[in-house]
Amino acid sequence: MGFLHVFTFLCLAMVVSHAEVAPETYWKSVLPNTPMPKVVTELLHNEDKTTDIHVGEPDAIGSGTKFPTSSNQFKYDANAYQVLSFFLERDMYQGHELNSHFPKENNPSTFLPREVAETIPFSSDNLPELYTRFSIKPDSAESEVMKKTINQCEEKGMKGEKKYCATSLEAMVDYTTSMLGKKVKAISTEVDGNNINCPLQKYTIKGSKKVATSEFVVCHKQKYPYAVFYCHKTTTTRAYLVSLVGEDGKKAKAVAICHKYAAKLYPKDMVVKAFKVLKVKPGSTPVCHFLPEDHIVWVPY
Repeated sequence: MGFLHVFTFLCLAMVVSHAEVAPETYWKSVLPNTPMPKVVTELLHNEDKTTDIHVGEPDAIGSGTKFPTSSNQFKYDANAYQVLSFFLERDMYQGHELNSHFPKENNPSTFLPREVAETIPFSSDNLPELYTRFSIKPDSAESEVMKKTINQCEEKGMKGEKKYCATSLEAMVDYTTSMLGKKVKAISTEVDGNNINCPLQKYTIKGSKKVATSEFVVCHKQKYPYAVFYCHKTTTTRAYLVSLVGEDGKKAKAVAICHKYAAKLYPKDMVVKAFKVLKVKPGSTPVCHFLPEDHIVWVPY
């Protein structure tokens, strides 16, 4: 599945006035001992290129920024690459080889300050208004992406899942600390060099370290005109940090999530293919996958 890009509204002309606390400052005030992962820093630094919104100004919108209309989130948008990227927890040892890739958006949507994000409706009931606000045509590819993201956020969570869609960095920090407390680390997959359109290739595991059992929060970046993260706390999962080297010499430190009941989390056709490749039955052993670079795992320390 390729990555489609469309023009949207986020090259804006007006500057936020009387801002409360900048997102980066808020992070430091709540999590003074928690370094920002690379993905958060990039999403904040990209603000200068994308957005200065006047609070409460619905028409302060121009065109010029792109956002992808396909998702690389494992739970919702499966493709052949992702099926091949599944592996068994017991195979996470030094020297094991596996196929994977770590795609990265070419022009990612970025964080809005919370006081700005909270002035923009985030509800399926407001989709017509949102299409107008974002200068998006109904029934277009980008309108379907927005609708899908909002619907996923509004759906009821699975049994045992505590979910929340954060429309700002501050909201993500608040949700995570409400679940885990303020003694947390934020980690994400990091790949050396420019990782745009990174190809599927064979990687060799150089080492792995378990970083959390069931007590952690995963935040998946969604496809939306500005940064929205689907965050959830689930049970029967574990998180690892895995060192890898690709056939082309590219090095990666990837976050791996392992599910005991993976069959409940993915589309049926994807499950059938994945378990056939792995030659195991659903529920018989934990199944793992790597997270893309723009997803975040929060773990207590």
